[in-house]
Order: sequence, then C-alpha cells, then structure tokens
Amino acid sequence: MAVFNLSSFNPGPFILLGIPGLEHFHIWIGIPFFIIYLVALAGNSVLLYLISTERSLHEPMFFFLSMLAATDLILSNTCVPKILSIFWLGPQEITFPGCLTQMFFLHYSFAMDSAILLAMAFDRYVAICFPLRYATTLTHQIITKIVMGIISRSFCIIFPCVFLLKRLPFCRTLIIPHTYCEHIGVARLACADISINIWYGLAVPVMTVTSDLILIGISYTLILRAIFYLPSRDARQKALSTCGSHVCVILVFYTPAMFSVLTHRFGHNIPHSFHIMFANLYVAIPSVLNPIIYGMKTKQIRDKIILLFFPKGT
Repeated sequence: MAVFNLSSFNPGPFILLGIPGLEHFHIWIGIPFFIIYLVALAGNSVLLYLISTERSLHEPMFFFLSMLAATDLILSNTCVPKILSIFWLGPQEITFPGCLTQMFFLHYSFAMDSAILLAMAFDRYVAICFPLRYATTLTHQIITKIVMGIISRSFCIIFPCVFLLKRLPFCRTLIIPHTYCEHIGVARLACADISINIWYGLAVPVMTVTSDLILIGISYTLILRAIFYLPSRDARQKALSTCGSHVCVILVFYTPAMFSVLTHRFGHNIPHSFHIMFANLYVAIPSVLNPIIYGMKTKQIRDKIILLFFPKGT
C-alpha cells in the first residue's frame, strides 16, 4: 500500500501554465481580455449604482438584475486578474488554499448565476401571467426567501468540492495546464482515486443546471402563451422586449458554460488549447455582455444610463 507524506495533503504551490500551445500569443490574447475585463467592471458597477440609487428601479426584476451584476463582478475578479498575469508575466504560482478559494468562487458564481436567471424567469412569469397579483406575490418577504434560497443552494452544492479536493494526496508535479483552478482539473493531479470527484463534478451541473433550464423553459412557454393573448399590440411588444433581454442573457450564459462542461468531460478529440480558450471566454464574456444587453434592451435602464452620462442632452 502506498504511503504518502503528510505534506502531500497540504501541497506546495501549483503552477498555472496558461493556454498550452499558444504561449507565444499570450501577450496578444491578454489585450482583448483586459478590455473585456474593464468593460465588465464598468458595466456591472454602473448597473449596481443605478439600481441602488434610482427609486424607480427598486422592483424585484431589477433587484435580481443587481444580484446578477454582483455575481458577475465576483466571477470576473476571481479569475481574470490571474489570467492576465499569466498572459503577460508567464506561468504563475498559486497556493493550495488560494487555488481552493478560486475554485470555490468560480463554481459558486456559476451556480448563483443559474439560480438568479431562474428567479428572473419566475419574476417575468408572475408579472406577465398574473399582473394583478404581482405586488402581492413578490413581496419583500418572498424576495428575501428567494435570495436566501439562491445563496444557500449555491453554497451547499459547491462547498463539498473543497473537501473533496482537500482529502486528496498530491504527489505528482503540481502543474495545471490552465489559466485558473477548476475542480476536476486540480483533482486529476492527485495520486489517489478521484471517482467521487468526477461523479460529483458531473452530477452537480447536470442536476442543478438541467433542472434550472427545464423550469426556465416551462416559465417562458407559459409566458409566450400569455403574451399572445394580450389585447393590445403595444402590450405584446413591451412584454416581448422585456423578455427578449432575459432570453439573450440566458443564451449567453448557458451556451458556453454547457459547452465547456461537456467538452471537458467528453470532448477528448477537441484540442486542449481550444478547450482552455473557450473556458476563458466563458469566464469573461457573460460578465461583459449582461450589462450591455440589459442596458440596450431594457428601456428603464437605458433611459437612466443616458440621464447619467448625458444629463444636459436629456
């Protein structure tokens, strides 16, 4: 039976290599990522500022949108600074606790985003299908319970990943061919059986994300049916416009995320460099597109942004 040093359960720093095979292009790849990062910080910060200061935006839909913006900021700041340092300064060290922390907030942000999008779909369902009951259904108490449910569910399904990694002995080279710490990517460096990690890492996204997607799909099926029964054309257009921005955000979030998860598990014929690049886009792109989509498609937010930056023109 193999005997491991106690230090193997508290390994030294890991080395994040970046995108294998594209090392010579790291500097150039880092430039658009830096621009995307700045736009994501600015866009989500503006959304949070407007929603917190404008009383007309103190509605459940915009409260959930502020949660989405805050989660996107957590996701961006968890991964992108380290990604940029790898692109511009070469392979970077990260301690084992730092790696666990980054892994936790990466997956926690993903779980939070999925749950928030489900809550936003429920909000639109109540607003369009039962407009007269909207104020009495989505009360402050109900919203507080939804928020606590989102936070606690995300924490409960992701936090076990930390213990699943901490129990593993690491006696191999601690080199991660990636730009950030990801659960299965770190587990594969262990010199022990990682079957539990693999099954849990596959079951969590399948069960939570699939259930969220199914419920979101049911909500929008009922919403579309209700929209086409609205009496006036203007009411239908307004409802479709409001839901259109949400559907765009759902597609932007779930499409690259599911592609990344599936290729990581089953895409053995896909070049590793392509998978790593796509995984980086999945971290960066939704955070920058969400505020842009809502800023362009949602009239209340668009008007407030114009008023914020061009007060004299309005």
